[in-house]
Amino acid sequence: MNARIFAFACLVLVPFAAGAQAEEHWTFSVTPYIWLPNVNGTLKYNPPPSGGAPEVDTGPNNYLQNLSFALMLSGEARKGRWSIVSDLIYLKFDKEKSNVRDVDFGGSRVNTSADVGTRSSLKGLEWTIAGAYTMVQSPRYTLEGLGGLRYFHVEASSDWQLAATISAPGGAQTLPASGNGSRSTDLVDGIVGVRGRIRWGETPWFSPYYLDVGTGASTLTWQSVIGIGYGFKWGDVLLAYRTLYYDQKDDKLLQDFRFSGPTLGATFRF
Repeated sequence: MNARIFAFACLVLVPFAAGAQAEEHWTFSVTPYIWLPNVNGTLKYNPPPSGGAPEVDTGPNNYLQNLSFALMLSGEARKGRWSIVSDLIYLKFDKEKSNVRDVDFGGSRVNTSADVGTRSSLKGLEWTIAGAYTMVQSPRYTLEGLGGLRYFHVEASSDWQLAATISAPGGAQTLPASGNGSRSTDLVDGIVGVRGRIRWGETPWFSPYYLDVGTGASTLTWQSVIGIGYGFKWGDVLLAYRTLYYDQKDDKLLQDFRFSGPTLGATFRF
């Protein structure tokens, strides 16, 4: 699967390199930004010896209550209608309020409402790199198509606290009332998408937009950004709402998992 994704990325970036040689000069931009995502989804852990696998729901939580560290930076290198775009995110959450929703005993799920204080921690590193081509360019709006790769390394752990031991049908397996689990995964996905901006008349105001979708190590991943911006001679100031979504196969860590929240950044061009 990863070999096919790599071949896809090469097909996307090779035309970029060939077409860019015909243009005159490069321009660059860097965007440091702050993103305050809420975390929602299910973490599925491997079963402990002779026991069931807990499925832990996390979120929603307050934006700043559990975010202990964050680093965000994106950049662009452009030559004519072609560009290379990259985005780097590191997030760390501690002691997110969570809930053991189900326990999977080898395919037999037991629902539980006995949770009395489960907490989860999560840290992840996401890196996206893509080639983009400007398909429509006018004074009022732009539209670019893009394709590339997204890498996501995530480490999760949960300390569960239940009111009672959970037993499998027949009682052959159990999940203790208290315990902990941890799991990590590395995801590499091919992505395609669109991005651009819509200008508000003749003013410096505009609306940036971005949408991509992909698959590979994930069953599905997508990302969206929509917001408002104001242009200056040196660059732009942006306020937007961003969502990053992941879903894996039923036996994997991330189930219907999303990071979503406001983002504020400044783009510097040179």
